Amino acid sequence: MKIVVLDDYQRVARKFGPFESLRGDTVEVLHEHITGLDALAAALRGAEVVVAMRERTPFRAETFERLPELRLLVTTGMANAAIDLAAAAAHGVTVAGTAATGSTRSSNTAELTWALILACRRHVVTEDRALRDGRWQTTVGTDLAGTTLGVLGLGRLGTQVARIGQAFDMRVVAWSEHLTPERAAEVGATWVSKAELLATSDVLTVHLKLSDRTVGMIGAAELGAMRRTAILVNTSRGPIVDERALVTALAAGTIAGAGLDVYDTEPLPARHPLRGAPNTVLLPHLGYVTEAGYRSMYEQVVEDIAAWRAGSLVRVLTA
Repeated sequence: MKIVVLDDYQRVARKFGPFESLRGDTVEVLHEHITGLDALAAALRGAEVVVAMRERTPFRAETFERLPELRLLVTTGMANAAIDLAAAAAHGVTVAGTAATGSTRSSNTAELTWALILACRRHVVTEDRALRDGRWQTTVGTDLAGTTLGVLGLGRLGTQVARIGQAFDMRVVAWSEHLTPERAAEVGATWVSKAELLATSDVLTVHLKLSDRTVGMIGAAELGAMRRTAILVNTSRGPIVDERALVTALAAGTIAGAGLDVYDTEPLPARHPLRGAPNTVLLPHLGYVTEAGYRSMYEQVVEDIAAWRAGSLVRVLTA
């Protein structure tokens, strides 16, 4: 059986996943991202099992039509908006995922969220570069204590981020479409309307799932409603924030800055305007990239494949 692992940029899949236990199978690990349906179909020709990294590679009906031998698609995470689950089922492809476990359930992305918040508020990257260039104290930072943290989406990750905000002595407000005042109060946050969230947040951090409902939820109007001194942080999914609107807002000084770990297209294209946008800290989708995170994901990838071969499916995703 041929197994293909996509997007192992750091060449760590074999280190963290016991692929050698899949005896008798051919495991091919690809280290470069593949774009375009023709190139993808060529790279995956003959594969019965494919392992996808997050939402980087779309698997739509036309993709499955080009991969007639594909029978199992494993995605890291338990949700993947880039996979058409109904189309997979129609083409006889089982889709399985991996679940965050132990300390990885919320800590890795929440920790990186705060790394971005602190880097933006205290100008960490700017000062690092200035110091290396021989300059000393070129910026003035902004305190977090006494300011307002706005959490867009108070699920598992949003809750973790909110609790850390309280430790910084910040006022924490939150909104999402189905969030209730009672649920917000359970984690020490105050429910506010979307309009108030935008208008009062000194730091607005995004923790929504990507769906048709959330694509473009933060656009030009929303950015225009934020404080000019506020920063936006997104460690969730790129398309939730309208990238064009964000680039425009940063250039115009509509908001003070942004910390981003996710983008519409990943890897971020070399000529993308965000690369030159002012007052930004940009990371290459590192939220889940920790030793514990990778070990959990790749071990479960191998578990999914072994279980499928044995006829005892685990962590199956359905439409």
